[in-house]
Amino acid sequence: MASLTLSHAALSSSTVPRHGSSTTLSIPTFSGLKPTSSRALTRHQISSTRRTVTSTRRRVISNAAVETLQKTDTALVEKSINTIRFLAIDAVEKANSGHPGLPMGCAPMGHILYDEIMRYNPKNPYWFNRDRFVLSAGHGCMLQYALLHLAGYDAVKEEDLKQFRQWGSKTPGHPENFETPGVEVTTGPLGQGIANAVGLALAEKHLAARYNKPDAEIVDHYTYCILGDGCQMEGIANEACSLAGHWGLGKLIAFYDDNHISIDGDTEIAFTENVDKRFEALGWHVIWVKNGNTGYDEIRAAIQEAKSVTDKPTMIKVTTTIGFGSPNKANSYSVHGAALGAKEVDATRQNLGWPYEPFHVPDEVKKHWSRHTPDGAALEAEWNAKFAAYESKYPEEAAELKSIVTGVLPAGWEKALPTYTPET
Repeated sequence: MASLTLSHAALSSSTVPRHGSSTTLSIPTFSGLKPTSSRALTRHQISSTRRTVTSTRRRVISNAAVETLQKTDTALVEKSINTIRFLAIDAVEKANSGHPGLPMGCAPMGHILYDEIMRYNPKNPYWFNRDRFVLSAGHGCMLQYALLHLAGYDAVKEEDLKQFRQWGSKTPGHPENFETPGVEVTTGPLGQGIANAVGLALAEKHLAARYNKPDAEIVDHYTYCILGDGCQMEGIANEACSLAGHWGLGKLIAFYDDNHISIDGDTEIAFTENVDKRFEALGWHVIWVKNGNTGYDEIRAAIQEAKSVTDKPTMIKVTTTIGFGSPNKANSYSVHGAALGAKEVDATRQNLGWPYEPFHVPDEVKKHWSRHTPDGAALEAEWNAKFAAYESKYPEEAAELKSIVTGVLPAGWEKALPTYTPET
């Protein structure tokens, strides 16, 4: 444990053995913060750190300016979104098992989150101050796998997509955080993921209150979550979201995939409550994006509005069409839990103008997403430098935070344990 960096974020569960395998997943050694002595940084080290931060910040700002221009290229955005859709379609088709409908409907919000909004480092999924993403509707996991693949995460290569739902693969039928670095939370039971997202957002707020200083904000990240009608039906989701509203978790932003379809059919069968009013009553800020299929600017504006509300969590209800693009199965339960079938896949390719072979990522999409590797490394380097300066100024707090994040107990912790004799 002593070799873990702060960026590993205490994911010791990553050493859990794979199903059907006697090997273990080891956390690779990443650049980041390693346990240091209590000696403060020298002035030369601090000066060097500041130069690094300045250089890094300039490059991030420059990249952001370029990206602002790229956002205006709607054709590229749509090609990227359709890439996500067809990676999901092709993987489910090859496995002949899975849920293509949610990824097809949620691809726009997934693209905007991972490509434009979230801060992360694909080459270090455990960087501590990354934004967190939880797919509470875990049956739609090909959405997350496609996004991790495009963003450059080593855990989800093309071959991994082709092994979707196969024994021992890194792309199981629901997200498993101990199988796939980049997946924050294992989400199988509906409603559990949003509850986990509440916990992650609470951890961020608690650690920020405990360790941030007026001159050093080192804990500062958002938690994003996508949940569906099935999650909304579960009691655990309501209970956790009640707490989130009570605690005022302003950095929790949940996207409600409002597609009106469950595995049994239209939600009119069993679920007719006003979710908006319920979440308002729970103390959430609520936004409705009426066109989640092509309303990219609506989604962007909703996220910015959510970020501006700092005293309460936000639910963005995004009305989508499950299986968007499928001419015969969209907006039906038949696209919820089964492959489209070869004939419908071909029809969908024709309908969305997608002439590519299965699992193909167009060159312009690859180039567009490739910047996340250097940008993510720059974000982490900037934060590491900030933490180094924090550690030199607040060594006790820094040591405590390291202990919490890495799971390394303080020296002599066992001395605090009580002792007992047979007589007592």
